[in-house]
Amino acid sequence: MSQHTLIIDGMALLFRHFYATSFRNQFMYNKKYLPTNGVQGMLRHTFKLLELTQPDHVIVAWDMGSKSVRNEWFEGYKANRVAPPEEMVPQFDMIKDVIHDIGFYQDGVRGYEADDVIGTVAQHIDDLTIVSGDRDLLQLINRTNRIWLTKKGYTEYHHYNYDAFLDQYGITPEQFIDVKALMGDASDGYSGVQGIGEKTALKLIQTHGSVEALLNNLDTLTPKMQEKINNDMESLQMSQRLARIITDVPLKMDTMMDNSRLNLDTVHINNVLADHDLSVAQKYLSTLNFR
Repeated sequence: MSQHTLIIDGMALLFRHFYATSFRNQFMYNKKYLPTNGVQGMLRHTFKLLELTQPDHVIVAWDMGSKSVRNEWFEGYKANRVAPPEEMVPQFDMIKDVIHDIGFYQDGVRGYEADDVIGTVAQHIDDLTIVSGDRDLLQLINRTNRIWLTKKGYTEYHHYNYDAFLDQYGITPEQFIDVKALMGDASDGYSGVQGIGEKTALKLIQTHGSVEALLNNLDTLTPKMQEKINNDMESLQMSQRLARIITDVPLKMDTMMDNSRLNLDTVHINNVLADHDLSVAQKYLSTLNFR
């Protein structure tokens, strides 16, 4: 019987829940007058995921620092990202401390992003559920894993397995890398081919199968499209490299699987939440039904 693993994109959930309440200035200050809104939102979301997915293992993946190996490839990678709000800053260490005290396994490797940690884990584990708000991770879908993209609250997701992705996009998950290469990603700071958006990029890959095949058949495109691609060839090639999630991060997989086995002790978790003055998460925990 296969062991089901849940892996969570930590930064995606932390930022999501910080901004979900911060726009109303609901920072949920604790007794030390430190904001906890992102931490409490992420914890509640994680608890609900454990109830919904009932995994045997749970892993939280983190970005480690603001720079990654991609900044060595391309200086402009994520260069347009603004600094996090001051109320967010203390919550980066706080959430890791709380997760450590609860006993959930968490990992990150300097020089790599959480996506790369998740991508590497996906190469080694068969029965895997990935939770994030980042569509880049769709390229990781295969026949034995699935991705839940956050949609609303703690319970609504866009659910993707291999067949669902194929039905929606008409390409394989791996081909999504080349769609991203053509359309670029403004939030990550790479532009792909100027004038090609997602709809056109998807159609081109549906027709040609890959960027390489597209380039080998440029003469079949309209003169205007040929001009766009030829003018941005260097950007296209770099965008393709940046769009691909790294799947060989140096992780100790045996250690990860040994230490990520879920032992859900709600009394212990409740005590940890009390120690960290996280009353909102405490109250939410009491409403859940873990089997």
